Amino acid sequence: MYDAIYPGELWLDTAGNPIQAHGGSVLYHEGVYYWYGENKEKTDGKNGIWHWGVRMYRSHDLCNWEDLGVIIPPEADDPDSPLHPHSMMDRPHIIYNKETKKWVCWVKVMFPDDSQRSTVLVADDLTGPYTKVRQNLRPLGMNAGDFDLAVAPDGKAYYYFERVHSETICADLTVDYTDVTGYYSTHFPHSGPPYVREATAHFVRHGKHYLLTSGTTGYLPNPSELAIADTWHGPYRVLGDPHPTDDSHTSFHSQVSSVFKVPNKKDLYIACADRWAPDCMHYPYEEYKKAFLKACNPCYESDGTEDMSYLTDGSRDTSKARYVWLPLRFEGEMAYIDWKDRWSPDDYE
Repeated sequence: MYDAIYPGELWLDTAGNPIQAHGGSVLYHEGVYYWYGENKEKTDGKNGIWHWGVRMYRSHDLCNWEDLGVIIPPEADDPDSPLHPHSMMDRPHIIYNKETKKWVCWVKVMFPDDSQRSTVLVADDLTGPYTKVRQNLRPLGMNAGDFDLAVAPDGKAYYYFERVHSETICADLTVDYTDVTGYYSTHFPHSGPPYVREATAHFVRHGKHYLLTSGTTGYLPNPSELAIADTWHGPYRVLGDPHPTDDSHTSFHSQVSSVFKVPNKKDLYIACADRWAPDCMHYPYEEYKKAFLKACNPCYESDGTEDMSYLTDGSRDTSKARYVWLPLRFEGEMAYIDWKDRWSPDDYE
């Protein structure tokens, strides 16, 4: 039994196995917390397996998690499926549709031609089984990368995603949450990686909308960026890096995948992050930033820095990735993420 959350440490489930819910999110349903994400238990960086489906856990205290198994299994017998283990499927997000009474899951899939498309699944129950209703979807005709889904109190839903290597998009979802309507807004335009914003996490506090994003450096971490707006579509105003005490400029060597507002707590928001590459914590951010500029921008003029292309090739044993869950601290409209070796949700009102 865990008595607290220990960011960056190996996190085991109640059966004693490493938790496999990467790029994940947390839901609160009928008095129970559910944590789901990419199951990377077979992803050693050498065997070609990118994922082994979507795995889910449940908890009553946010510290101890019971494995519910794989709720969206890999389709190992169909090499053309977006759910095939070699398919680069990641970052599942699940929302509930009160009108259709369906749980709707979107996943991102990267393809060898560098395109990124979406697959949408639905289920009658949170724990599945889930059925594909759309695949190879290019929302708004765009390559859609890392994303988040959000539902307004009136039931309208929104899809925040990275228009790959370009900008952030906020798009309205259809009534059934399985497609986009065509209405959208654009935010944070950049010339390309590592500056383009990805890993978008949306949350609302005191009527203000926040977007917490990462730069684009693959599995290697970089400074986060927080932005705020009065409405779902913005315009968003950049507030800065919420990790001001992190001298490594790597968001404590992690990438935030979602922000969870803990119900029944006065003001507890948890930034749920992955430490994808714990073996690379000794590399300074500026060095692999240069490596990424060189890898993604053919016109980039290197300053003679040592070739670090092996850091950007995506071949990584993500089965050993760790989790960095930390509470947000607010000062006015700004949110900060402070390092804590140990903390407990019970410490908050």
